[in-house]
Amino acid sequence: MEKTVLVIGHRNPDTDSVCSAIAYAYLKQQLGLNAVPARAGKINPETQFVLEHFGVPVPKLVDDLYPRLSDIRLAQPPTVGPDASLRDVGRLFVEHEGLKSVPVLDQENNIVGIITVGDLAKRYYNELSIQDLDDGETDYRSIVHTLDGQLICGDLTHTFNGKIKIGASEPETLSTAIKNGDLVIIGDRVEAQLAVLEAGAAGLILTRDTEITPIVLQTALRYKAVVISTPYDTYTTARLINQSIQVRLVMTKNLVTLKTTDLLSDVREKMLAAKFVSYPVLERGKYVGMMDRGMMLVPDRQEVILVDHNERSQAVEGIEEAHLLEIIDHHRLGGLTTGAPIFIRQEPVGSTATIVANLTWHRGIELPPALAGILFAAIVSDTLYFRSPTATLFDQDTAKRLAEQAGIKDAEAFAMEVLRHGSAIGTMPVQDIVRNDIKEFDFGEHRITVSQINIMDRQQALERLGELQKALNEFRKQEGYDLSLLMVTDILGEATDLLAAGSPQTQLVHAFGEAAVEGCYHLPGVLSRKKQIIPPLTEAFRKQD
Repeated sequence: MEKTVLVIGHRNPDTDSVCSAIAYAYLKQQLGLNAVPARAGKINPETQFVLEHFGVPVPKLVDDLYPRLSDIRLAQPPTVGPDASLRDVGRLFVEHEGLKSVPVLDQENNIVGIITVGDLAKRYYNELSIQDLDDGETDYRSIVHTLDGQLICGDLTHTFNGKIKIGASEPETLSTAIKNGDLVIIGDRVEAQLAVLEAGAAGLILTRDTEITPIVLQTALRYKAVVISTPYDTYTTARLINQSIQVRLVMTKNLVTLKTTDLLSDVREKMLAAKFVSYPVLERGKYVGMMDRGMMLVPDRQEVILVDHNERSQAVEGIEEAHLLEIIDHHRLGGLTTGAPIFIRQEPVGSTATIVANLTWHRGIELPPALAGILFAAIVSDTLYFRSPTATLFDQDTAKRLAEQAGIKDAEAFAMEVLRHGSAIGTMPVQDIVRNDIKEFDFGEHRITVSQINIMDRQQALERLGELQKALNEFRKQEGYDLSLLMVTDILGEATDLLAAGSPQTQLVHAFGEAAVEGCYHLPGVLSRKKQIIPPLTEAFRKQD
């Protein structure tokens, strides 16, 4: 089956990140690529509104790209049930070259044990048990099957757990040598057969398809003994009968199992610690395949296209383990590196959605109305309906064309509705607010986060200023960041209150001037993180270094 290519935005996704991933995946699908849109975190209320409004499904959540056991092609050896005989298993080892172990499954596909070549070898070479089945119950059906024989009299469902003996002696000797419950392998010697039955044997195994005489049959019926006929000679019968034991009596039951969701790094450690030959792999508790020690734990790397970001700190966890194919973005260049050239489309526009829409049109592909609608909403969200200094005429022209294709009659009214859903500061928990649309940046040795929430009424933010600052500092400590910033952006008032927690804050003063109150900088005219927060911060840290 063709592997999928994930089209995914940054962690803590915003509307532009999610909608651009959906639309760009659609474009790649039209060009013949098996692309699937994905998200790297919980969607916010604004994005939820946009997707529901246009009836577009939420992309699947991808927590990380670290390789898992599900990325490895598992071995699919033949399996047996617990009632299979050792001979059945032995045949599998002969027929499948290189087979090391056979999983034992019940009728509901649950793994109940494993039997290995070593298990069979131990059983075969332990001479004390070659003609001895008293270490486990075996039904006569299994014995008949193993010997390719037929039942002359007796009950196949009854079990046998006694001694196996060869009736080669004289009748008088057999009368004393045979004990009650023994099963005797014997040829066409009628007197010896009768002596064995009279001695209380559980039954006879007649070799070389020996025909039973009427008197022997009557005696067997009288003593309720079992009589089995086999085409094999005495030597072969004696060697084969040990293989009639059912697998459940010999298999290894104390198993170390793996799950398809296990990280390969954890699988390696578990296999090194356990030192078994084979390991059953489970998915939702059911057996799906085997992992052998000799198998190479080298998966096919997940192919990924990044949209709306290009920095390692903002990408989904495990991005370094993936095969990066493309980057579609409108931000500054970050620190991602690749082992080979890739396609990059990076433009100084207000939204990645602008780039995605024009790439689609450039290919001569029309966007479905729903996708045109979500791309329009993404441009509105990222440019604050063209109030942000990042907005360009190209964004406006693209948004106008998208609105027409989506059938949006009153673009401004719908844009305000989108922004209102993104400004729910009065109802959102403070823990969600300080994580909203968050991005991580590295400034030298300092790890810094900048989150942003848009509001329509600054007074709502001022009323929650204290609890927001407390929550921001708790988040910073919990996640181990040096400095965490929260942009509370008043769309209509075209200003931002920048909350800060942690250190160093000297650079904030250099970049934005003195705080209005402790830990809060009021920044008139500031709406864009990308163009009005990150550049002056970068310069302030550069001067310090």
